[in-house]
Amino acid sequence: MTTTFDNLSVGDTIDGPKFAVSRESIRLFCDGSLDYNPLHLDDNYMKGNFGKTNFGGIIMHGMNNFGLITRMLTDWAYPAGAIHRRLETRWLKPVKPGDTIQPTGIIKAKQITQNSRWVLIDVLVKNQHDEKVATGEAMVEFPVAASAAA
Repeated sequence: MTTTFDNLSVGDTIDGPKFAVSRESIRLFCDGSLDYNPLHLDDNYMKGNFGKTNFGGIIMHGMNNFGLITRMLTDWAYPAGAIHRRLETRWLKPVKPGDTIQPTGIIKAKQITQNSRWVLIDVLVKNQHDEKVATGEAMVEFPVAASAAA
């Protein structure tokens, strides 16, 4: 069933794709983002304490979570002609090579204004242990209904 603004309800969920994190996927994100921070590439650098934490090895870019959430929202919204407008996230737990993460969205509000129809979505990313690694909020804009636009 195609998603439409009218058939959405508060509490509906959106399941995103699973993503298996590897050293190669982290390296590819470094290349794509041009961010070669040793946090993501150098195990020797990551052996010691980093600030108040010790990750014990390299970690995935937090922005990779952001990209996975964006893919989930775009795959869900685009067939309905909707547009992903805003995303705010917070990283909760490091993601390491060997982890598998998956984003989920939960619709928390629908709003109709004179010029738009909006959906607010709580987003979260969990790892294979059902631990939250990132949370946030997204906004998706749906096209104005044909009857309202006429």
